[in-house]
Amino acid sequence: MDMTFDSVLALAPDVSSVKAAHGLVAPGKWPALGCDDAALWGECKGSGAKPYQVEVDLSGPAFKCTCPSRKFPCKHALALLLLRLQHESAFTQHEAPEWVKEWLAARGRNAARQEKKSSGQTPDPAASARREASRLKRMAAGLDDLERWMCDLVRHGFGQLSGASSRWAEDMAARMVDAQVPGMAARLRALSGVVGTRPDWPALLLAGFGRMQLLIDAFRRLDALPLPEGADVRAALGLVPDKEEVLAEGERAEGRWLVLGVGYDEEDRLWRRRVWLYNLESARPALLLDFSHREKRFEHSYVPGSVVRLALAFYPGASPLRAVALEAPAADGTAPVPSVTLAEALEAVAGRVAAQPWQWPLPMMISDASPCREGEAWRLQSDDGSCLPLFVEDDDGWQLLALAGGHPLSLWGEWDGACFRPLSAWLPGASGAPLWLEGGRG
Repeated sequence: MDMTFDSVLALAPDVSSVKAAHGLVAPGKWPALGCDDAALWGECKGSGAKPYQVEVDLSGPAFKCTCPSRKFPCKHALALLLLRLQHESAFTQHEAPEWVKEWLAARGRNAARQEKKSSGQTPDPAASARREASRLKRMAAGLDDLERWMCDLVRHGFGQLSGASSRWAEDMAARMVDAQVPGMAARLRALSGVVGTRPDWPALLLAGFGRMQLLIDAFRRLDALPLPEGADVRAALGLVPDKEEVLAEGERAEGRWLVLGVGYDEEDRLWRRRVWLYNLESARPALLLDFSHREKRFEHSYVPGSVVRLALAFYPGASPLRAVALEAPAADGTAPVPSVTLAEALEAVAGRVAAQPWQWPLPMMISDASPCREGEAWRLQSDDGSCLPLFVEDDDGWQLLALAGGHPLSLWGEWDGACFRPLSAWLPGASGAPLWLEGGRG
């Protein structure tokens, strides 16, 4: 781990964790502190009689703490990293205690099992074909049910949904999961929250149904589609290639990548991290999508504003965006953020939608706009008067407004077809750490 103050703060789950961690950056609150080439560890005084045992595997980084916090990393792990940066001489132990050795050994065994699994024998092609045919048959039956269900709702009118529970689509979403079409289940659950939220919700719901019908029609013509478009349809429905397959066969791209944004979402104790990269030689964007169950724990850290040297393998598609890293990222300095007008950003998005209509969200950089407040809504307004709906929490919106001071900002974020969600912000042409990150100041 290339540990700097900025890289440590970028690991924090929220602003409050950073504030709490700063309160623990005092050697006197840690009865024991130690480190070696592989790990940091320490015991931190808590509210109970026994101090919390805190450990950090520097190869990840990965974290473990005996405190009851559900945040990951917790304030104690963040404080331990900050202590190492600010009070290096306080780390007097250089042989790991047993509780640290046991944890590191367990991580090593898990890594070895994963490596052994990934290097196993090639599956039987005939058996794989039979499983594929069985799944496609199950998917077709489920999509037939979904089509009938949508037609019934349209025929009887959406008025019946007014005042309904937000889980009105949950039974059909569960049916899609059973039919092994998780992509449709996710679309249904997203649409279920639209009802009654705004005056034009019936139009939004009908548009969502239309997109799902197009996807159903595309699935029925899967054999006739070119391979890239077919891969996009399969991925939208949930038939995503294995990571090992992408690593072996995916299109390769390498070089220096600028980390422009990192987004996190959590649903049903599953964390999803989206790392947005920008190739400094080709101007090509890339998305690294990682998942972590229960805890916000990921193998490698990516700090917005930093440059990493990295080789990627892209998932197949007509306009490949999602990728897998072939190696650990190597820090390689900083670089100025790209300058993109709102008009250029919208043109780039239109091109991606035309090539691949199922990929959401899409990356977007805007360098000639500033946030503004209109009634209860936030908007992004460019120099020529063009506006874009802005999806931000009020606290984030006011911070961006204050940072802009009436002047444009360079904002990197995600476009979902209706709103722009900013993840990071710089002054135009700046380099290094951003002024602002989603959820607080940079």
